[in-house]
Amino acid sequence: MLLRHINYFIAVAEHRSFTRAASALHVSQPALSQQIKQLEERLGAPLFDRSGREIQLTDAGQVYLRYAQRALQDLSAGQRAIHDVSDLSRGALRIAVTPTFTSYLVGPLVEAFYQRYPRITLSLREMSQEQMEEQLLDDRLDLGIAFEEVRSTEIVTQRLLVETLALVVGRHHPLAGQRTLGLQQLNNEALILLTAEFATREQIDRYCSRQGIYPRVQMEANSLSAVLEIIRRTPLSTLLPAAVANEQAGVVAIALEPQLLQRTAVLMQRRGAYQTAAARAFIALAQEKLPDDG
Repeated sequence: MLLRHINYFIAVAEHRSFTRAASALHVSQPALSQQIKQLEERLGAPLFDRSGREIQLTDAGQVYLRYAQRALQDLSAGQRAIHDVSDLSRGALRIAVTPTFTSYLVGPLVEAFYQRYPRITLSLREMSQEQMEEQLLDDRLDLGIAFEEVRSTEIVTQRLLVETLALVVGRHHPLAGQRTLGLQQLNNEALILLTAEFATREQIDRYCSRQGIYPRVQMEANSLSAVLEIIRRTPLSTLLPAAVANEQAGVVAIALEPQLLQRTAVLMQRRGAYQTAAARAFIALAQEKLPDDG
């Protein structure tokens, strides 16, 4: 059985159409249909129900799809293993981070990693935790840096650090001179927060609900840089990791008391995924540079 048959089968399963799958694969529809027919004859079972307006997987097709996807992941891991060099004289690493980590955590880690392993090709992407888990499961990422509230049981984590969120304001804000703020005072604040697709927003909403706090959300933004720029220029405030404020000009962090808003950052990987020498080196470096004080 050729790898081409499996790729064609997965494409039809994903597109639910021979026409769309053929277009995506840049092959003719008759050629694609012939390959699928050969695969079904080899397996001795129909993989698709072609009776409706849209192609559907049969029960056999649904079962086979799981194994086909897993086989492609294993083959991809095998290819990376062949090219993996344990002395790190070459290699590649694919990492994703959630947005709030980009502004203070990623820079020092990447700097240290590059100094030690300058020949490793690093692909770094910023995305939501939900997208990160999906791409880890699809073997499009090697590592993710996000939070411990992982949705999939196929994702394993290693604890990195515990960070504390604070009220972050511009230097001209009336509260800018304070070092601490009582939680109930948040009820008097007009906030700009990250939008709902960010894990940070979900954590803030949950925290406020538990503490019986109901600040007024005046604005939302899907960009951390936009949030920071707006609090520099307006009386609005926000809730972000205190470490972010320490790395940004024109803003200050005010600690919340008495109940801290904390969360645990973790390294995420797909369970059972092949771990390259570059990935192992990055994990060791992260644990060295980010000692967990939680």
